[in-house]
Amino acid sequence: MTTTKATWLATTALIGGLLGASGAWAQSTGSQQIEEIIVTAANGPRSVEGVIVAETAPKTRSTITNQFLQTQSSGQTVLQSLSIAVPGLNFTNNDPYGSSGGNIRLRGFDGNRVALTLDGIPLNDTGNYAVYTNQLFDPEIIAQASVNQGTTDVDSPTASASGGTIAISSRRPTADPGLMFNTSLGSNDYKRVFAMIDSGAFGPWGTRLFVAGSYQNYEKWRGPGELTKQQFNAKIYQPLGGDDFISVAAHYNRNRNNNYRSMSLADYNRFGRRYDFDETCPLAVQSSPGVASSDAFCTNYHGRQVNPSNTGNIRGQSSFRIFDKLRLTVDPSFQYVLADGGTQLNSFSSDVQRESDGRLRGRSTAAGVDLNGDGDLLDTMRFFTPSVTNTRRYGLNTSLIYDLNEDHRVRVAYTLDKGKHRQTGDYGYLDQFGNPLNVFGGKDGQGQKVLAADGASIRFRDRYSVARLDQFAAEYRGQFFEDRLNVNLGVRFPKFKREVNQFCYTQNASSNVRCTTEPVATTAANGNVTFAGVTTVYVPPFAFERDFNKTLPNVGIGYNLTDAVVMYGNYAKGISLPRTDNLYTVIRNADGSLSTPNAVPETTDAFDVGLRYNRGPIVAQAAVWKINFKNRITSAFDENLNIYLDRNVGDVHQWGFDGQIGVQPIETVTLYANASYSDSEVQGDIRTGVAANNILPAKGKKLPEVPDWTFGGRAEWQPIEWFSIGFQAKYVGKRFSTDVNDESVPSYVVADLDLRFNIPAWRGMKNSYLQINATNLFDERYLGSISTRSNAIALPGSSASSPTYQPGSPRTYQVSLHTEF
Repeated sequence: MTTTKATWLATTALIGGLLGASGAWAQSTGSQQIEEIIVTAANGPRSVEGVIVAETAPKTRSTITNQFLQTQSSGQTVLQSLSIAVPGLNFTNNDPYGSSGGNIRLRGFDGNRVALTLDGIPLNDTGNYAVYTNQLFDPEIIAQASVNQGTTDVDSPTASASGGTIAISSRRPTADPGLMFNTSLGSNDYKRVFAMIDSGAFGPWGTRLFVAGSYQNYEKWRGPGELTKQQFNAKIYQPLGGDDFISVAAHYNRNRNNNYRSMSLADYNRFGRRYDFDETCPLAVQSSPGVASSDAFCTNYHGRQVNPSNTGNIRGQSSFRIFDKLRLTVDPSFQYVLADGGTQLNSFSSDVQRESDGRLRGRSTAAGVDLNGDGDLLDTMRFFTPSVTNTRRYGLNTSLIYDLNEDHRVRVAYTLDKGKHRQTGDYGYLDQFGNPLNVFGGKDGQGQKVLAADGASIRFRDRYSVARLDQFAAEYRGQFFEDRLNVNLGVRFPKFKREVNQFCYTQNASSNVRCTTEPVATTAANGNVTFAGVTTVYVPPFAFERDFNKTLPNVGIGYNLTDAVVMYGNYAKGISLPRTDNLYTVIRNADGSLSTPNAVPETTDAFDVGLRYNRGPIVAQAAVWKINFKNRITSAFDENLNIYLDRNVGDVHQWGFDGQIGVQPIETVTLYANASYSDSEVQGDIRTGVAANNILPAKGKKLPEVPDWTFGGRAEWQPIEWFSIGFQAKYVGKRFSTDVNDESVPSYVVADLDLRFNIPAWRGMKNSYLQINATNLFDERYLGSISTRSNAIALPGSSASSPTYQPGSPRTYQVSLHTEF
């Protein structure tokens, strides 16, 4: 074994035997403990340079470790690294360094249908289940990341995952003290600094602690603007003897990004991949008393296309042996989110003659508000109007595990996930150059509000929801026939409640709102209202609750055909519950009652059958799978309510194949490859209107943005002790952009190169190296993330709507200096 590899293996041994713990780094502490029986009974999970780990769970799972992450670009999102190594997973990175997010597809599931967890806590948005990949851990503190391609774990704390699970685990503080520094420079004026200190075991109880921080800044690769990210992580770990421990971790992430412009296929063909937002906005108009003036709208100005977020969490994990055969695990958590979204720009006219500006008067009898202080009410001004989401989320995942004997174990688990989801749209001011004075607009505690004459805040959104998941689960795991047969029987019972509170007036049969304090002009018999000079009918502010319950079995069986070959099968039922946004669309009935969308939850039945091989220099896995959607949720026309909303449009069938293999033929060479095939068929058409021919011909079509074939691979060679080279590539097949498959984008291949020059130990410095990374080495031109549409060509009852795309970033270089003491 070379010195470099020996050093790395020693390092990972200090953080908890990573290479031998594929199963023992599952989502929650309870899942870690329940899988221990399978891990210790196996020949021993092993890793091939961290790009593939020999799995033991009776389901299709793929894992990468920190060893592989260290070969990737510094600061890169772990989703990009997973996309290289995990069959069935495709991630379309919107920039070369990972801070602009991207789209996830996992066996046809989009990111909203995949559960994403950090140390067992759920990260999917509590409202629409979105995943924000630019807010994940720095790669240096990630111990490993695992992907369940088609199923969740039995205690997964999720109401959204009709598909698989991506579980990211952070490292433990090491027993020995240490320092780590990583500095990087790269294309697009890329700059990043990372530092981490490990305390080592200290005090009478052997307490351990690490603290880490990073700063990253770079310019957009196309168009004006920049991306800045600051992150802080810390964890304290207290061993209590045996397997007992208590751990508390904290994470904070601050992003200040300028967005990249999405483009249609026509835009891409005309302007190329560097098409983006405008660099400047005309200066604000100099207003004069008695003269009507209007600010330039500057919709495409980059300074208002921003994506700020402040996110953080506190995570606890613990395990206690109560009696000889009984163990308790308790994992509490708290999360905080403050982030923007939406169009981010609106104008407001203070012209006294315009009745629509009654929002500026509110309850006041004043004629209007002089917004720019020029002494008249004749002007139109622009404002920054981000859609701000502020979430406080409380979680608990706890298990009781009882050992019947050394081969049989049972568990009961409880999960609480409660998110308080405040969504506002307070107007904020812009400076003379068109830039927002505060990136969160007039949000409470942030920027200056725009006030009506009666003192009320001018806003375009004002609502509050609570999402609460109470879930009970039970699981049995056992081994039979001299440990050749492994059986996993589980079931979870999620009970989910959504509480919806709308504080604005909602346009009848629409999600459009009027947030105002102005007096109501007329009130209809059913309670609907209108305002002076406006004919639109509104539903007054409302509140209601919706409850959902489901029983979800999860069954897995594994059989050791030989000491090296294992055959496994798995079945799991998944669920994705209706999202918050469509519940705010209501219609007022003649009797005064409210009708709201009553979508049945989307459910899936997922089946896996696979083989694993683990012997000598080879680790391999292959599986065939099938997933049946029931009541797949999509945007469609509801004949009962006569409006567009998210609703169930029928069934979708999916099937495919995943395979991966890692080989280390000699000590200095590692080879890895994966392949995935995915096919799908929508089982019915989608109604788009009341007319008989208003049908979207989706039957028989394939799901959009899902590649048919993907191939990935990596080769690594260390010819001499102080130098190694890695080459990796991924092929992504053709993808459709619409539900009716009338627009598509071609396949592409992206290749990366990494070169590492090891630095000899000197004056306490160890495990140090200089690394050069080149991403998109051959400068492939391609379209990555897709914002899909129903149809690109006009059809009866459905106008043409062009899908939009994010082009892939060009060739990018980065050099990093990694040092440890």
